[in-house]
Amino acid sequence: MTPKIRVLVVDDSVVVRRLVSDVLAEDPAIEVVGTASNGRVALARLHQTPADLVTLDIEMPDLDGLRTLAEIRKVQPKLPVIMFSTLTQRAASATIEALTLGANDYVTKPEGAGNLAAARDRIKEQLVPKIKALCPRQPTPLARSTGRIPTIRTGPIPTVRSTTPIPTLRSTSQIPVRDLAFNAREPVTAIAIGVSTGGPLALERLLGALPKDLPVPVFIVQHMPPVFTTALAARLARVCPLPVTEVVAPMRVEPGHVYLARGDFHMVVERTPLGVVLRNHQEAPENSCRPAVDVLFRSVGASYGAGTLAVVLTGMGNDGQRGCEHIRASGGSVVAQDQSSSVVWGMPGAVARAGLANAVLPLADIAPEIVQRVQRGSLPRSAAQGGR
Repeated sequence: MTPKIRVLVVDDSVVVRRLVSDVLAEDPAIEVVGTASNGRVALARLHQTPADLVTLDIEMPDLDGLRTLAEIRKVQPKLPVIMFSTLTQRAASATIEALTLGANDYVTKPEGAGNLAAARDRIKEQLVPKIKALCPRQPTPLARSTGRIPTIRTGPIPTVRSTTPIPTLRSTSQIPVRDLAFNAREPVTAIAIGVSTGGPLALERLLGALPKDLPVPVFIVQHMPPVFTTALAARLARVCPLPVTEVVAPMRVEPGHVYLARGDFHMVVERTPLGVVLRNHQEAPENSCRPAVDVLFRSVGASYGAGTLAVVLTGMGNDGQRGCEHIRASGGSVVAQDQSSSVVWGMPGAVARAGLANAVLPLADIAPEIVQRVQRGSLPRSAAQGGR
């Protein structure tokens, strides 16, 4: 019998704890093994009753979500943690920081607590799929704790360091990748990146490793609501040597700039007599996403053709797969993040399974390969084989 996914629910609101617990308990694959009203209680619960995943509120008394996450990561660096956040600028900034501290994903709390049915539906639609994606239904070792309750520091929240590990979910199954050599005759003139679960930390690592004189534009779709993409753009601008802009209005594309799609808006690239421009629109979601990676990739492929390099990073689902088909058909190239360095190998895995990836690389190798591809117009054959 496949064991259930054991979840610890942490929130300072008794109403939210009960609501989340009741919804999760209805799923036969999930078991709520405990609840906690703050981080200090949560750490004690984890010591007493091992869990496979924690849902963690951001704003709590005594020990808040960021401090609690930092303490969890000291003793259980691979334990999946989903942050529970409100749709406010303050909460969005804290959530982005949590994701760079090592949280795996986040969900936003339902607005309008008076509508209980809508709140339950929102939790069921947003939280349950993420729990199942982060915790494949396989036996999970119980002895993941050090056997002690970590000491709680009362000082400032620890500074985020670049060495923060990305929590990954490894699988023993590996998808063979076709050997698709890059087109050596066409240098890269545009980078298009699609990412979802695990994206903020992956983007921070990738963009932070790019040179400040990169001569091509970088376009990014990260699945997030509007206030969160604003906070993410601000965060990336602090760590990336290139200018980072959230696209909220039509603008002309400049080389060496990073452009992030605004939440709830598709972002498209268009070639005009006055140059290449970026525009937003709110047409129907694709793959249940807006912004959608497929929308961006199609437009970049149409505008830059064989000069397009698509990069598909960690994320749930398969958004980006069809866009990669368009890019390959236009002569462009595709790099997918490998399974071992992805938080969830959904989006890059779909691209790899479809045989669309010219290279499948660890996250740490992608920035150097981008630079080499831009400078030389090709990648080494070892990269096309999925490694070095």
